[in-house]
Amino acid sequence: MPHDHHDHDHDHDHDHDHDHDNHLDPMAARVRALETILTRKGLVDPAAIDAIIETYSEDVGPRNGAQVVARAWDDAGFADWLRGDATAAIADMGFIGRQGEHMQAVFNTPEVHNLVVCTLCSCYPWPVLGLPPVWYKSPAYRSRAVMEPRAVLREFGLELPEGRAVRVWDSTAELRYLVIPERPEGTEGLSRAALADLVTRDSMIGAGLARRPEGA
Repeated sequence: MPHDHHDHDHDHDHDHDHDHDNHLDPMAARVRALETILTRKGLVDPAAIDAIIETYSEDVGPRNGAQVVARAWDDAGFADWLRGDATAAIADMGFIGRQGEHMQAVFNTPEVHNLVVCTLCSCYPWPVLGLPPVWYKSPAYRSRAVMEPRAVLREFGLELPEGRAVRVWDSTAELRYLVIPERPEGTEGLSRAALADLVTRDSMIGAGLARRPEGA
């Protein structure tokens, strides 16, 4: 569900049962309980666990999504398919699985910047982005991303032009979003692999932009 930055009305009558903080599935509940016990016994360091999550959320997982973005940049036909049926287009690349059954791609343009949030929990497209980053699940991000998205983006180091609208998409159990960032200038002639190297996890959430190639 999209939210313009000035629109604060929300419809939250959707199912977040798999991720909701108070309604963990049995496996997640067991993992959470085990982590709590091991932490209390001093056998694991929560900071180390967070570091592992960040590794998979920043590097390993997003490589799939980066390939999707690179193909969309390089293939107009695929980009059109992605706009019309992101679930099928992404599945065509072999990226399928739980939390990726229903996808929508939203494209950044010079006029509109897209930002993704899950206001009630942490719904997130695992097949293309891996594990959600720690900040994505924080109550502060979940509330402020809708109320004051420009301020949130500024804190991420992203200052958008005043004339560019910010559209916030509320991810749910029924529909998850992938932001297709704008293709950086100076990338003509690059291979898809080289293009994918420019795509960051944050740019596919809308919290950042794709990298510029060296020398551009």
